[in-house]
Amino acid sequence: MVAELIAVGTELLLGNIANTDAQMISEKLSAMGITVHHHTVVGDNPQRLTEALETARQRADIIITTGGLGPTYDDLTKQTICKTFGRELELHEDILEEIRSWFQTKMGREMPENNIQQALLPTGSTIFDNPVGTAPGCAFEENGVHVLMLPGPPFECRYMFENRAAKYLEKLTDGVIVSHEIKIFGMGESSVEEALREPMTKLTNPTLAPYAKLNECMVRATAKAETREAAEKMLAPLVEQVKETLGDVVYGVDVESLEAVVSDLLRERGMTLSAAESCTGGLIAKRLTDLPGASSVFRGGVVSYTNGVKAGVLGVPEELLEEYGAVSEPVARSMAECCRRICGSDLAVSVTGVAGPDRDDRGNDVGTVYIALASEGGTLCRKLSCGKGRGRDRVRSAAASSAFDLIRRQLLGLEV
Repeated sequence: MVAELIAVGTELLLGNIANTDAQMISEKLSAMGITVHHHTVVGDNPQRLTEALETARQRADIIITTGGLGPTYDDLTKQTICKTFGRELELHEDILEEIRSWFQTKMGREMPENNIQQALLPTGSTIFDNPVGTAPGCAFEENGVHVLMLPGPPFECRYMFENRAAKYLEKLTDGVIVSHEIKIFGMGESSVEEALREPMTKLTNPTLAPYAKLNECMVRATAKAETREAAEKMLAPLVEQVKETLGDVVYGVDVESLEAVVSDLLRERGMTLSAAESCTGGLIAKRLTDLPGASSVFRGGVVSYTNGVKAGVLGVPEELLEEYGAVSEPVARSMAECCRRICGSDLAVSVTGVAGPDRDDRGNDVGTVYIALASEGGTLCRKLSCGKGRGRDRVRSAAASSAFDLIRRQLLGLEV
């Protein structure tokens, strides 16, 4: 099955918002064994949307649109699709009542009359109700082409795809497709591909495919079989082969993130963590506290961006700052040890470095980062180069991820 995604919205063309719906849907379609050949973005213009639909119906088995299902005059996705595929719009009283109830219970007011438009759906459609918003979606088949309409707001789009559209699409595929994501930190995509090239080139089912992510990468193992159990049986030895080949740069399979792995390891061991951050500006604390239940493992942190805070709040000796500078191993070690004492945590991580765009006053290159980890058994420190010319955000993200990997390795007893 070949799919084409059509995102509708002038705001996407203007760059006001990013098309995250397409990324999410493409990733999930790939996992289902449905190939995406084209992404199209059109503004809120019926003529251009019609042209996009006419092109898509000639080259795709599945057309998925996002956006244009709202109540305003420029939300014309349904009307344009109906005109293109020869369908009429019909009012669904049950959907209209759900929308009225949404406004009364969620918004505390009566539904505006223009929201009636959202209860108008193509005749003969499979309706996707929307318990997290007011725009229902739908799907129909016409001359062998399946057309699915999803709302544009990312949260609504994700919910509807995962809980409604995916079930519709699963009926269109033969058998079951199962994937596992092998997450990797500390080895680039090209190195991963080189290490796995021989099995990847020989495999047809199951398959392996590497993907580059921000400061890390992933290998997706996918198998197709008549049942999930059969697919899992095919995948198990392949996943183990990848883990054995790549070694301890693999930080998990089907896990959410490095910080989630660290959080689970801390919880399993009944340990707590704190953080003293300089160049990362609180990113380590943010990524940890984004996780549910973070309070059971994270005691707190200090964003010691200036030397005054490093000395006055953390207690880093001023003579260390004067002699070695803020971006140095002695200062990183002291930051971690002081933070551990102040927060009363089992472990404390510190990060100090040069995020850019220029070198610091001691001549340290952009991307130079020191990460220290203090524990009851002592303090270890690593000096890293997080990339010259990569931009402040990339340096900060790489430094934070490296800190989490350092903690992971320490907790698992791996080589640091």
